Amino acid sequence: MKILILEDEKHNASRLKRILLESNPDVEILGILETVKISVEWLRNNPAPDVILMDIRLADGLSFDIFSQTTVACPVIFTTAYDEYAVRAFKVNSLDYLLKPIDKDELEQALVRVKPVKNNYLKMTDIQGILEQFQQSTTSYRRRFLIPVHDGYMSIGTNEISFIYSEFKLTHLFLDSGKSICIQQTLDELEEELDPELFFRGNRQIILSVDSIDKIYNSFNGKLKITLKKDNQKEVFISREKAPLFKAWLDK
Repeated sequence: MKILILEDEKHNASRLKRILLESNPDVEILGILETVKISVEWLRNNPAPDVILMDIRLADGLSFDIFSQTTVACPVIFTTAYDEYAVRAFKVNSLDYLLKPIDKDELEQALVRVKPVKNNYLKMTDIQGILEQFQQSTTSYRRRFLIPVHDGYMSIGTNEISFIYSEFKLTHLFLDSGKSICIQQTLDELEEELDPELFFRGNRQIILSVDSIDKIYNSFNGKLKITLKKDNQKEVFISREKAPLFKAWLDK
């Protein structure tokens, strides 16, 4: 099976590739593409793969834009942290809709269904069945942290977190109270565990909560500069590629 991966987060792309190759060593990964623009160019200039694993939010916009710019002549399995796009996904030739973190068994089951529908759109009955299954499922995000202290433990709710940052290879929760607490998880792990409606990965060093942002400034080369309510000394820069996603995250 020839598979094309559309994913702008390197750790997610690496995880998908690892799961695919562990499940079936004969799988051929044709490429890992990070943007709508590059994906459109690839699809215009290459034979269609057997299936595309497509993240919805790419570095330069929503992957739905690909369908209006070129023909996607194969089934698509959407892989995303955002469940609000489910109905829209099934209006294009979507075979399935998997929420991150991707479950290995769910991915394998989705791939089993590729051959019967290869080069064909799903029947409406198939789409309806998938939608019903999706609507019955729920996504559970982390709501609290249990933190060891010298004489026991303390519980911290995610609603108490202003931002999460990495410094000297250590991860810290910066709380609304101004206190900073070190935890074991990496930012990559936390990005998958936290509700994407409330938290945004600003860059490799920080995850922002929606209530942490004080002011937003235009910066050089299309970047954004963010100042934070609870730490006026810290400046956070959002890359030009992520700036549209950041603005869309806040404009809801």
